[in-house]
Amino acid sequence: ITQGDLVGSLHAARATGGFDRRFRQLAKVTLLIVDDFGLKPMRPPHDEDFHDLIAERYERVSTMLTSNLDFAEWGDVFPANRMLGVATLDRLRHGAYRLILEGDSFRAPRPLPESQRNAR
Repeated sequence: ITQGDLVGSLHAARATGGFDRRFRQLAKVTLLIVDDFGLKPMRPPHDEDFHDLIAERYERVSTMLTSNLDFAEWGDVFPANRMLGVATLDRLRHGAYRLILEGDSFRAPRPLPESQRNAR
């Protein structure tokens, strides 16, 4: 699930009275993978919901984040409340394994195969 979809689903659940149920679901899943962390900054109440979820999962179940940001830039994801960001990131980093993948983007334009170039 992307960061945007995650906090959006919590926000939508709050609006329809299902926040507690959705929060418990996300808090208990064995491995939560949050894609595109930091692609967009989080504002209240999304930043608070994200923090609460990470705090609830902390040292209980596994959480994995993917991001194009360096650790030093992760604080920028919480522009409205830097202290909340620090607390959240401390929980995420504690005991974490860091994998750095380098290489060309698989979305980068690629040359057409020779057979397709000649067909045009």
